Amino acid sequence: MWQPILGLHHVTATVDDAQQDLDFCSEALGLRLVKKTVNFDNHHVYHFYYGDAVGTPGTLWTTFPYKGHGVPVGTKGAGQITSTAFSVPAGSLPFWKARLRGRGIDVVDVAPRLGEESIRVADPSGLVFELVANDRDTRAPWADGGIGSESAVRGLHSVTMVVRSPVKTLELMTGLLGYTIVNEAEGRTRVAVNGDAPGKTIEIVHAPETGAATNGIGTVHHVAMGIANGEEQLRMRAELVQYGLRVTEVRDRCYFTSIYFREPGGVLFEIATVPPGFLIDEPADQLGQALKLPPWEEASRQDIERGLARVTHR
Repeated sequence: MWQPILGLHHVTATVDDAQQDLDFCSEALGLRLVKKTVNFDNHHVYHFYYGDAVGTPGTLWTTFPYKGHGVPVGTKGAGQITSTAFSVPAGSLPFWKARLRGRGIDVVDVAPRLGEESIRVADPSGLVFELVANDRDTRAPWADGGIGSESAVRGLHSVTMVVRSPVKTLELMTGLLGYTIVNEAEGRTRVAVNGDAPGKTIEIVHAPETGAATNGIGTVHHVAMGIANGEEQLRMRAELVQYGLRVTEVRDRCYFTSIYFREPGGVLFEIATVPPGFLIDEPADQLGQALKLPPWEEASRQDIERGLARVTHR
């Protein structure tokens, strides 16, 4: 069976203040800002990419800071990613509790779920995160994030998506997308692809009475899955269209190409290529330092820079 999905690629959310977002992701979580660019669909809004040393797919959390642009606060609910989990080493949760509480961040202990311990926090925009402790993640963390390797974030662990009925969602994911069911609990199904290591899993919560989600500040916009190259992406697009889904044309995001569609439960999925990656316009030791624009926006650089909030980061 053809199974081209490699695992999670990135998760993208709408946030409020750009500086607060940078401080939370870089200073509190110790993630590297690997690219400072703009929303390709609205060049007066930043697009920040956070991840490991080079922004490896599967480690990427990305944000659109929309403060001052009239975007309302979103509503979490059905048809949405409601929680994003990062993978941290087994035994590191006491460190994380102390670190986050020391920065004035509320930390909630979560009862062990599907065999893993975790804690839950919210960022300044109200996005929900979990740090999931495990001993199965062999990925190297960002070494210069101010957190020792014995505790530092390894990358994405999983996402939790809420749907009113899981039947059609699971049909798509365990069929065309190549996922398998690897664990179940009451009202929750964990699926994985290409193995079940951290960064390969999605949890589907069945919530028939939950109200519909609305996009806005403090909500996840979409989750992206990785695929090896553009040829595989085009083949997947054709398969999805034949399946009956409405799929966008391939969109050039400079650091990867993307297609988008809504799965039957309403969650916006993206399938993004692994290449070319974030080193095409900056060397590794300078990632995230300069504002990088797509070639078609360079003529408007001065106007774009005037419209963006001033931010600082290390």
